[in-house]
Amino acid sequence: MFKWFFGFNLTIIMKYFIHLAYKGTNYRGWQRQPNSPSIQAVLEDSIAKMMGQKINCIPCGRTDAGVHARHFFCHLVVENAFDFDPVFRLNKMLPNDICIYDFLEVSREVHAQHGAISRTYEYFIHTKKDPFLSEISAYYSKKNLDLEKMKKAAELISEASDFKAFCKQPDLYKNTQCIISNAEIKQLESKQQIRFRITANRFLRGMVRILVGNILEVGYGKLELHEFENCLKNGIRPAFFKEAYPQGLYLTEVKYLEEVFL
Repeated sequence: MFKWFFGFNLTIIMKYFIHLAYKGTNYRGWQRQPNSPSIQAVLEDSIAKMMGQKINCIPCGRTDAGVHARHFFCHLVVENAFDFDPVFRLNKMLPNDICIYDFLEVSREVHAQHGAISRTYEYFIHTKKDPFLSEISAYYSKKNLDLEKMKKAAELISEASDFKAFCKQPDLYKNTQCIISNAEIKQLESKQQIRFRITANRFLRGMVRILVGNILEVGYGKLELHEFENCLKNGIRPAFFKEAYPQGLYLTEVKYLEEVFL
């Protein structure tokens, strides 16, 4: 898009949110890094070929190696509006494990990461070994796994506000407060699958997978509920600090104020 003003061709700077999804199995996470495949590198390189110029995509957040996203946004700035369908063209260029849903025009002030008001993550567990689920869900044996205790642990998360004890690098943050609007464990209809869902205004590094890892410890009876609660209330790092497997984790929703989109 451009306008003529006193005989001059004026470039109009446009900002877009790209709405996309990806299966993270073959990638070392969202962020571009040397000598390792990433979602950002594949996406930016494809856009560069499509537009004939280098483009930087700013994400709504970062996912780790092997983690998936059903609902993800990043923003980019371009000169002038597209005179072709970028969704169709980009989907033809990208591999099958990355999908573009839409290009959404937004105001110049909006930021994909800082403008988000909430994010939802889901973690999927299957308790019966299944080769068709191995890349998209995490296998944990159902032997001695107490689902009711796991549900109670999730309820405790809903009541907590400081997650310093469940962060890989709490010193990176000015504060470790998160507002949790929902945290729940549910057994799916197949009875062989369990889903943990959590929604918050922000998440700390490694927080969801560390929480899931400790919820599983509660379920297996290796961590008592009162110990888990004590960690949440007093910022004490749990004895078990290993993250749950990455392939079970999905970013499933990112919300913005309606007025963000033009």
